[in-house]
Amino acid sequence: MKTSELVEVLSTGVEPVDRRRINRALVIALALGSIASFGGVIAVLGLRMEFTDWTDVSYLLTKLLFASGVLLSAAAFLFKFARPGGERRTVFPWISAPFVVMIVLAGIALATAHSSQWPSMIIGHQTWTCLVSIPFFAAVPFVLMVWALRAGAPTDLTRAGALAGLVAGAVSAAAYSFHCVDDSLPFIAAWYGLTIALCTFAGALLGPRLLRW
Repeated sequence: MKTSELVEVLSTGVEPVDRRRINRALVIALALGSIASFGGVIAVLGLRMEFTDWTDVSYLLTKLLFASGVLLSAAAFLFKFARPGGERRTVFPWISAPFVVMIVLAGIALATAHSSQWPSMIIGHQTWTCLVSIPFFAAVPFVLMVWALRAGAPTDLTRAGALAGLVAGAVSAAAYSFHCVDDSLPFIAAWYGLTIALCTFAGALLGPRLLRW
């Protein structure tokens, strides 16, 4: 077969690529993952009931704003990394912004409190529950993110996996905040930040295996 004939055969029946398919897959994965995380927290841990005043509500909103900030910044990059070569000319400073803001707020809270209060502000009442729950309830969103990414054929598998873990961790942290009774800013910065970072690290490790073409 001549080269021209081969080219003609290969080009027969070629359809335009649906560039929005990967976007739809990621949005569906994010929606289903959020439902799974929130449903899991409600079913397994239950909702926190003692929202007695505006202070309780304000701390819940702080947790949600932190998790949402991480989620939105990471998801914006994830949509790029889902495509071959999407990592080119991509920078990550904005992903760290929610963490930096929360650390600064935690530092101000500690600086304005007596040092005798620091242990209770940092450790809280449900440290171990937080450490276990956020990675646990991030599992389903992560699997769904990987499923969506495989439809897009990313080329930087480590960072794509890390971003999937970061998104999943943020979704789980937002869901867990409806159960969490520890409201201090240092607790949120330390343990929410740590567990989301662990999800990101796990995603980076698993990405090359799960996203390999």
